[in-house]
Amino acid sequence: MDSNPSNNNSEYDLPYEEELKRNPYNLHSWLKYIDYKKSSGTFEELCHVYERSVQELPGSYKLWKQYLDLRCNKLKGVNAAREQDKYNQVLALYERSFMLLHKMPRIWLDYLSLLTTMPVITRTRRAFDEALRALPVTQHSRIWELYLKFAKAAGGETAVAIYKRYIKLEPTFIEKYIEELIRLERYDEAAVQLVKIVDDNKFKSIRGKSNYQLWQDLCELVVEHCDDITSINVEAIIRSGIKRFTDQVGILYCRLAMYWIRMGQLERARDIFEEGITTVLTVRDFTAIFDAYAEFEEEMITTKMEMIKEREAEGERDEEEDVDLDIRLMRYEHLMDRRPFLVNDVLLRQNPNNVIEWQQRVLLWGDNKDKVVETYTQAIQTIHPKKAHGKLQDLWAKFARFYEDNGDIESARAIFEKAVKVNYKTVNDLADIWCEYAEMETRQGDFDRAIDIMARATQTPKLLNMNSKHVNFHDESLPVHHRLFKSLRLWNFYIDLEESVGTVESTKAVYDKVLDLRIANPQTIVNYATFLEENQYFEESFKVYERGIDLFGYPIAFELWNIYLERFLKRYGGTKLERARDLFEQALDQCPPKYAKPIYLMYGRLEEEHGLARHAMRIYDRATKAVADEDRREMYEYYIAKATECFGITASREIYESAIESLPDKDVRVMALRYAKLEEKLGEIERARAIYGFAAQLFDPRKQADFWKTWHDFEVHHGNEDTFKEMLRIKRSVQATFT
Repeated sequence: MDSNPSNNNSEYDLPYEEELKRNPYNLHSWLKYIDYKKSSGTFEELCHVYERSVQELPGSYKLWKQYLDLRCNKLKGVNAAREQDKYNQVLALYERSFMLLHKMPRIWLDYLSLLTTMPVITRTRRAFDEALRALPVTQHSRIWELYLKFAKAAGGETAVAIYKRYIKLEPTFIEKYIEELIRLERYDEAAVQLVKIVDDNKFKSIRGKSNYQLWQDLCELVVEHCDDITSINVEAIIRSGIKRFTDQVGILYCRLAMYWIRMGQLERARDIFEEGITTVLTVRDFTAIFDAYAEFEEEMITTKMEMIKEREAEGERDEEEDVDLDIRLMRYEHLMDRRPFLVNDVLLRQNPNNVIEWQQRVLLWGDNKDKVVETYTQAIQTIHPKKAHGKLQDLWAKFARFYEDNGDIESARAIFEKAVKVNYKTVNDLADIWCEYAEMETRQGDFDRAIDIMARATQTPKLLNMNSKHVNFHDESLPVHHRLFKSLRLWNFYIDLEESVGTVESTKAVYDKVLDLRIANPQTIVNYATFLEENQYFEESFKVYERGIDLFGYPIAFELWNIYLERFLKRYGGTKLERARDLFEQALDQCPPKYAKPIYLMYGRLEEEHGLARHAMRIYDRATKAVADEDRREMYEYYIAKATECFGITASREIYESAIESLPDKDVRVMALRYAKLEEKLGEIERARAIYGFAAQLFDPRKQADFWKTWHDFEVHHGNEDTFKEMLRIKRSVQATFT
């Protein structure tokens, strides 16, 4: 076909034809002609012009695009299956255009879109492949978008083949690929692909799934479609997950067991359940597996019972099946009975050094003596003394008590002999087991053996390379056995034992040893002194107090002095007054001010009751200067009360004056008012007025108005105009001072 006008051209076509004759390669001329035909010509005429134009300008994208769009639009509503020839004609046009326009993605996309509407899967797939070969890689994404839609529509092997190719270009598409495989029921291939991504630590899910969630997907897939899985070892895969996801072990064991159940291998499933409940490390995982195991057994029993009922209804009987049901029932009951032990096993696997759980296991065995002994033995062999969680010594003691309660004292002693050699975490743990040992002997009435045990326990180690006095009870670098002899807990038990069944002399020897080791506490001193006092060793008890006071400084010495002085006065009263005075002076010699007040009061009472009142007043006077600042006003008040009681009210004047001179302002305010009241009571009005005048400088009229009201009332009752004016003058002066 050429550009010459045909005989069929109308007179209106001639201008266009003439122009094309002069310049057949002018795109603008062709487009004008085409626009004219669009408005006035038929479809065939328009196509004829397009055909001529693309022959003259075969490399014109614009002409080809318009022509192809025109032909495609004409196919709308045309059935591709019945009118395949019409489609093929348009496809042929596209293929002609590719001779020069094979790098144009838009034409390829239109071509491929048209193909996807036709029932020609192989031809379409090849066309997509040809497009990918023809276009640069940068344009492939546009083709693949349509290609994937085609694959999804085509399904089957075609889809799988296309997806396989695409994941090489875009690895992140693998999740969609797997989803498509599952949709296409290609479960085995889906499982293989899932294994690849869960084993790839660098894989990032486009769905936002964690590695564990992908594992879950894999497990669900292989369990639900176990019959279709042939390319992977399902058990090996799930077991690798068990090792990898330690916080999901219970769920994964259940998945593995379910896999074997679906495969019909019920005994294998039972083995998996058993393995799970005997190896997991958390109660949560155990509970998940145990519940699934129990449900599995229940379903098996239910199924068997229904089968038996059906046979009975038909008048049949199968003894083997009946026996099998009995076995399953026994197995289920045994599983339920094992549960507490299995839970205990889990907790002990978590921490084999958990003393509390070992004791719980002993309780689970109840009256089964052989198992109790076996459990105790296993516990003491397993627990590392330094890592024990709980009181290991209690475990040993209960083991020994088990033999004791069953009348086997020799075995109990053998257990204790082993127990006292254990290197416990702390010295007090070791001390406790020695005390338990001795206590057992006291229950048997063998007190001599009990005392011998405590004597052994408190011996200074022979192999100690240092002076025993230099051993630090808290020195963790030394074994507990080397520090045991400094355990006050151990010595206190020894003392209690000696006080109960020993002699006074043997008890004194133990107390003295405690004091020599310098491990006594204040209670030990008081207990020793009280013990001696109860046995009429009064002077020795007083010496014990003195040793304790030398051993402890203040504030403990203050408490010991209080008890010592009280016991001394109770014993001797005023019969040894000079000695008592010496003791009080010793007590006060280095006594800190904060502790001095009670001792001075006790000293003063001694003089009041057994000495001279004058001496008592002297002591109270000393106390006002020696006690702590917070106690001084109270001490002055006590001194004033006692002086008034012994020597009359006037004797308190000097004390008031001393208090006003030495106490802080806040206390002077109180004492001055009381002094003024006293003088007013005695009728010494001028002295009272002078005290008010002296004290006034301490009272701000705006804040301490009560004082000024008191002075005002005093002047109203006892003063005159001049004294009242003087009071007002002083008030103004004081107010100016505080302003």
